[in-house]
Amino acid sequence: MGTMLPGTSGGAATPSISGAEVTGMSEQSRADLSSHRGDSWARVATRYRVLVLVGLGAAAVAAVCWGLSGHIPGSPRLRPAPAAGAIALQSPANLDELLGAGTGQVARCDIALMNLLCAQGLPGAERLDCNECLATLDRWAGHIKSETDRHLYRYEANPAEFDNSEGYFRMLMMSVVLYEDFSIRYNPERIAGLAAGRSDDRFFADSRDIFLHGLSGRQRMGTCSSMPVLYVALGRRLGYPLKLVTTKSHLFLRWESATERFNLEATGKGMNHYDDEHFKHWPFAVTEHDIKMDGYLRSLTPVEELAVFLSLRGHCLREAGRIQEAASAYLAAAGLAPASRAYGLLLADTLGAPRASLQASAPRRPPSLSPGLLPEALDSAPPSRLSPGRNPPARGY
Repeated sequence: MGTMLPGTSGGAATPSISGAEVTGMSEQSRADLSSHRGDSWARVATRYRVLVLVGLGAAAVAAVCWGLSGHIPGSPRLRPAPAAGAIALQSPANLDELLGAGTGQVARCDIALMNLLCAQGLPGAERLDCNECLATLDRWAGHIKSETDRHLYRYEANPAEFDNSEGYFRMLMMSVVLYEDFSIRYNPERIAGLAAGRSDDRFFADSRDIFLHGLSGRQRMGTCSSMPVLYVALGRRLGYPLKLVTTKSHLFLRWESATERFNLEATGKGMNHYDDEHFKHWPFAVTEHDIKMDGYLRSLTPVEELAVFLSLRGHCLREAGRIQEAASAYLAAAGLAPASRAYGLLLADTLGAPRASLQASAPRRPPSLSPGLLPEALDSAPPSRLSPGRNPPARGY
């Protein structure tokens, strides 16, 4: 990788898609990378889904979480980091093995593998093959590297075309390759349900929409729960300094190196980058208190990433009516990230009152701020400072 240039500025560069085959995009299509900017992508709606729950009382969390681990059979707990010299867990075979590892070992685990292990046993993951999915990501990373290296001369010839950021150029190339060469898309069925404003859209019914195996398999589709994770997993294979980050009802990714730091949206056809201030107001406004209590806008550690994946697992289990298993997943997430109130709140709501909800057979949607922004609310989304058009609207996470 070439020398990193500090800072980002100006408008967000967005590529033009020509529909080239998986064997590689045409030179003309690559030449369009910087010349066709902005408008073609500003019209693409980015969809979001509620990742975490806020608004329940802290007292409810304490009442539910205190001493509950003994009441949920099979509730996994992460052990403290092992003593120096312990053998690192390179490839856990299942979720129990991962959660039984020390925090230091989790920190060395591939984010893609962690994500896939959290999908095991869920609806839509009956044929999940972790090794096959990981091999696919390895191949994709190699192709992205080849295409990026082949077109790096464009950045070197005119860095201003890419906001004087080699990191942004590399991420933009990744987004083009994933869209053109591998046909990565947001699942249109999930968009349709959100657009209709239905509370029964069954967003979490199929784990392929939520975890990486839906993107790496034949379907090649996902949602905002999985697409940022895909970018981070591929980027880390290429040595890119990528992190997952949360804000209220949203998950995004961040390039964070010693010389530059910027946030990225990667759920549409293109990619835009923003500063932290943007995510204090979009897709929902957050206060400084929210940021402190929920850890918003902070780069997640590997253990915190695992907590996010466990909460998504809990959403899928809850959608399937497997309430006791969902509570176990939320409890594990709360144990991994005790500084975040969100997972305890999800656990409290799942257990509910009375406790008879544990035996409920009817599917129950994970609580959220709303089932999605109504169409009339879309016009109120603040315009992006870095894009020539309006910020892609959110319809929920």
